[in-house]
Amino acid sequence: MDKKLNRIKTVLVDKGKTNKWLAEKLGKDPATFSKWCTNKSQPSLMMMTIAKLLQVELNDLVRLEEIADPVVKKKTEG
Repeated sequence: MDKKLNRIKTVLVDKGKTNKWLAEKLGKDPATFSKWCTNKSQPSLMMMTIAKLLQVELNDLVRLEEIADPVVKKKTEG
């Protein structure tokens, strides 16, 4: 299953911004940023900076429902 852990691309569209604009603001290579937008890799703590630049909450960029809760998994397995 393809898990899309971040919503950077969606928020960029909502804000009328481009990948190139944000890559330049972050001082990152556009190819790296493209991987973040397609969820091929994740920007880790860079997400806080991205949220600030896009003037959104961190939760707006993250799909928490896609991440399994390890505590719940252990209870149901055991």
